[in-house]
Amino acid sequence: MDLVRQTLLRTLIPAAILVAIAILVMRYGQPYQIRVGYVFFINLTMVVGLQIFMGNSGTASFGHAAFSGIAAYTVAILMTPLMLKRTLIPDAPFNLDQVVLGPIPSIILALLVTGVVAYVVGLAISRLKGVGAEIGTLAFLVIVHVVFTNWIELFRGPRAFYGIPIISNLWWGLGASIIAVFVAKLFRDSKYGVQLRASSDNMLAAKAMGVPVDRLRLIAWTLSGIVVGAGGVLLATNLGTIAPTSFYFNQTFLMMAMLLLGGMRSVSGAVCGTIVIALGSEITRTLESGPVLLGIDFPEMFGLTGFFLGAVIVLVMAFRREGILAGEEFEDIWDDMTRRLRRDKAPAAALDER
Repeated sequence: MDLVRQTLLRTLIPAAILVAIAILVMRYGQPYQIRVGYVFFINLTMVVGLQIFMGNSGTASFGHAAFSGIAAYTVAILMTPLMLKRTLIPDAPFNLDQVVLGPIPSIILALLVTGVVAYVVGLAISRLKGVGAEIGTLAFLVIVHVVFTNWIELFRGPRAFYGIPIISNLWWGLGASIIAVFVAKLFRDSKYGVQLRASSDNMLAAKAMGVPVDRLRLIAWTLSGIVVGAGGVLLATNLGTIAPTSFYFNQTFLMMAMLLLGGMRSVSGAVCGTIVIALGSEITRTLESGPVLLGIDFPEMFGLTGFFLGAVIVLVMAFRREGILAGEEFEDIWDDMTRRLRRDKAPAAALDER
């Protein structure tokens, strides 16, 4: 209970930042900005989920976008109205074209299915090390994408799956992202997170001390997959339409860029990187269309957003491998600032007393 209480307190600063962003967007944003804000919270939930595994294990994962797709398609299949589903997937296996559940049961089942898949895949991934593990995660992403695009009876193949009831909004995204931050911090500060980070620094020494490295990696992988899956649920229940391409390389590189930029060793780094990339992507997206700024007519620059994401990854890996926050948490930075202020005020107070 002490750990939970401490984690709740340590979640206050990032939660306050996210609440402030949501209030500003809702108060001053146009419908487009509100939609961008919601997508920001979706991406943040996924990136924080990715941080649970990457930040603690030290192993890069290229497969987590698949978990968002699994959860999104599961909730879509379960929630879509019966008449529409019979049109979309009339030959669905297991009589799924005749099953319709409410939002809450559908979301719970979607996360359970994602967790089971993550656990089964994690049994193999957790035993791989280094480059082998990273290639394994990439193979998982490709396999899931192939299943989505070829199992036409269940997923409609490469065509969009539409008609999903739209039930979530920006506040859902805010709540999910805050819960994701809390879960990530709770795991990071728990004995499992501490031991897993120690094993990423020196695996042989950790195993010699009796740390069950494979089991810890499996726990982190499974929990990470569920949190990323929550982001997929948010995506499906807000857009109302999903397709296999929504959960492939573009989403993978976006999540990686956000996490690497902020710093994958801290949860606050995931938050910071997501904020910076979201702002940068909107700026570059505006420049792509060739706007007129300060009397200057900019040419159309299609592909600038993709170039921006690639440049971010290259620059971070070249000049600041630990990211913007370099493993620091917002609350640690705040504590350091207040400690310095007290230290600076102490001599002045002593002089005043004299």
